[in-house]
Amino acid sequence: MRIALDVMGGDLGPQATVEGAYLYVKESRHKDHIVLVGDQSVIKAQLENVPNKYFKYFSIVHAPENIEMNESPTEALKKKKNSSMVVGLELHKAGEVSAFVSAGNTGAQMAGSLLTLKRLPGVRRPAIGAFLPSEHGTVFLIDVGANVDSKPGDLLQFAIMGHIFVSEVYNARHLKVGLLNIGEEEKKGNELTLAAHQLLKKNLSNFYGNVEGRDILKGTTDIVVCDGFIGNALLKMAESVMSVIVKGLKKNIGTNLFTNIGAFLVKPAFSELKRNYDYEEYGGVPLLGVNGISIICHGKSTGKAIKNALKVARYMDSKNVNKIIEKKLTSEEMVNA
Repeated sequence: MRIALDVMGGDLGPQATVEGAYLYVKESRHKDHIVLVGDQSVIKAQLENVPNKYFKYFSIVHAPENIEMNESPTEALKKKKNSSMVVGLELHKAGEVSAFVSAGNTGAQMAGSLLTLKRLPGVRRPAIGAFLPSEHGTVFLIDVGANVDSKPGDLLQFAIMGHIFVSEVYNARHLKVGLLNIGEEEKKGNELTLAAHQLLKKNLSNFYGNVEGRDILKGTTDIVVCDGFIGNALLKMAESVMSVIVKGLKKNIGTNLFTNIGAFLVKPAFSELKRNYDYEEYGGVPLLGVNGISIICHGKSTGKAIKNALKVARYMDSKNVNKIIEKKLTSEEMVNA
């Protein structure tokens, strides 16, 4: 498998992305080929840190421009045709690679992926999800920002795509799907959630029903579906809460003997919590619904995160996730839903 990696994307720059590519080929039994897309001189400088025996797993495609994090996605895509993101997506469209991975400008990657790769047959709107910690491990929240205005049929498709992704890539079974709402009762909510509830109830055998915000971290369901506006706000709130908790613990630990003893005793539990919530563990998530594999990584992705994002790209390809999504959404039952 050949995977294009946007070397210039991400807050930590080429050092982290090339390190991630190296870690991937070093640890993977598949020995896929990584196409490093970006400024050739910068990439070559970073490859000096990679043992020579791994060079055969890399090639470079020169892309002198870079889309910055603060740039307007649509303007940047138009003006920077030689950016690492645009060039990488074009390589995927041309069939020269089977997937594209980037920790760059998320808005530009979502817009560029849709513009370049188009939608899968049957897909109304692509969506992106995120993993959040729960009492039982993790919960997959979808959509978290690809769409700010959604229709009931969109939420049904988000639920289906999210379920297929989690079940296939992470080999998870018996997943429950919940609809984020302001109450558990079927009659509660706005026009969107009321209509979406009926669609989900009718078409998904594993639909649990409505879930409230408090149910997400409880792990009441494995997948929670919502529109991207709410999902994005919820995701950022969750990230902020986790950050505040960690800072508070660090501030108080070490102030006296008792806090030191307490910290020692609960360290394994907090390590497990951190692992469940740490974006590095998941690497990246695909923009589900596009006719290709476009893995979106956290802007602060480390080498470890990039390595794991490349793993997600491989699993998306080897498990034929897009074909399964297309087959499901073009089936007669879904067309008539």
